[in-house]
Amino acid sequence: MMAAMMLPSVMPITLAFARLSAEHQQRGRSFVPTWVFISGYLAAWTAYGLLAYGIFRVIQSAHIHALSWQADGPLIAGAAIVVAGLYQLSPLKRSCLRHCRSSTPSVLGGWRPGWPGAVLTGFEHGAFCIGCCWGLMLILFALGVMSIVWMLVIAGLIFAEKVLPFGVRRSRPFAIAIVLVGIWVAAAPPSLPGLTQPGNAEAMQAMRAIGMHGMKKSAGMHKTPSIGMPKPTSMR
Repeated sequence: MMAAMMLPSVMPITLAFARLSAEHQQRGRSFVPTWVFISGYLAAWTAYGLLAYGIFRVIQSAHIHALSWQADGPLIAGAAIVVAGLYQLSPLKRSCLRHCRSSTPSVLGGWRPGWPGAVLTGFEHGAFCIGCCWGLMLILFALGVMSIVWMLVIAGLIFAEKVLPFGVRRSRPFAIAIVLVGIWVAAAPPSLPGLTQPGNAEAMQAMRAIGMHGMKKSAGMHKTPSIGMPKPTSMR
């Protein structure tokens, strides 16, 4: 899901890589297919996704009652969103965003020949994208990964920052908006448009659609859920 959301914003550098690779072939050097570069990019996001999922499973296995939506879940989710908004203003965010907005693979350390070089270049670009967008992905997790509305909103923010003109300048107004959303979630989560609240019918229907309902039921998860997980009674 994360990789699919990022693919539209990675198209400029992908097209640039394809053009440079074709130019190298015309000069008698080895040709590297574009999908090799993309595979390195996807490998970086896969590693990030596995790490995020591992952290989620560790927190979930602790069965911390305060993380449930019926306890302090909205406050914790709101705080996470505020942190993501403040990260938008950090020097690291701006540095990674500038790299992500570049459409020239050579800025990532020079042209690396061959398939291993293309994979490494793609992986390095993916790492910069993770540094740029991990906060936005945190927002998506806090608001419910099954919310189509917020998936589209976050994908739109990523595209605007990385592709549209003046993307770096957009980080500040985006940060203000994100902090306000975090306060909104903490104060009055039911009134936030598009929020998929854990345990309601919409969340359960979305889980069944992607096959998570049966998987979690078979895993025997009957204790207090973490943020984003439905109430135990709804799993029966």
